[in-house]
Amino acid sequence: MSKIPAKVSTRISSALKRFQSILDSAKARDVNESDTVVIVTDLLQEIFGYDKYTDITSEHMIRGTYCDLAIKVDGKLALLIEVKAIGLELKDGHVKQAVDYAANQGCDWVVLTNGVIWRVYKLLFSKPIENELVVEIDLTKINHKDESAFEPIWLISKEAWSKSHLTQFHSQRQIVNKFTIAAVILSEDVLSIVRREIRRLAPSLKLETEELAELLANEVLKRDTLDGDKAASAKRLVNKASGKTLRVSKSGETSEESPSSAPDLAVTPPEAAPQESVPEKQV
Repeated sequence: MSKIPAKVSTRISSALKRFQSILDSAKARDVNESDTVVIVTDLLQEIFGYDKYTDITSEHMIRGTYCDLAIKVDGKLALLIEVKAIGLELKDGHVKQAVDYAANQGCDWVVLTNGVIWRVYKLLFSKPIENELVVEIDLTKINHKDESAFEPIWLISKEAWSKSHLTQFHSQRQIVNKFTIAAVILSEDVLSIVRREIRRLAPSLKLETEELAELLANEVLKRDTLDGDKAASAKRLVNKASGKTLRVSKSGETSEESPSSAPDLAVTPPEAAPQESVPEKQV
């Protein structure tokens, strides 16, 4: 993640300090949804850096109805925002309407918020349309003096949005997760290395790659990392990468595939061997 620009960090710190008390007061008064939308609009400008007059609109019509708020960056729809009353506990079902809106507009990102809690979802254009929670923020819990805690806010700020940092963050999460790690472990290249290391421990052991894969899948890895759409997607990703980069690594390890059970095969290069010990006609 790139370093947050000093100007943005200062804005976030100053606005957080001011709005945390405003949010606490509004929650205590249990303000309604319309008043929460007003607060959210101010937060989008003061903390996240969007201009309320050019970037934020409450007049974005989809299928004859309006979403609560929409963010446009450089004239393009970036985020659809579903706002609930500040005292309402957010639930997964609350984002459904916004997801439907976004899917119809080809928009990848949806925010569900009650002013205090902000949840950012990435749409997965599968059949049916699904969504994945990528970022969750509680604005009242972030220390306004701790810049290291600003990263979730920075990810959906206007400055980061213009440089696609949220998309990059999501892409990294797609790779560094339990499904991809499980798929990597069960890939042919990694299985070969694990098999080789096990045979170092027991040179006489006859362990086939298929047996090792079955052992890992059934007794080592958790079943939920191997089943379902996410696991299948991770396997495809690893297989695709294996055809490009891991193949090079594998070719570099070919000489190590033989188990080190056989007497240390550190063969002396011919030019270094004593010439007199090898008859001229022997190869």
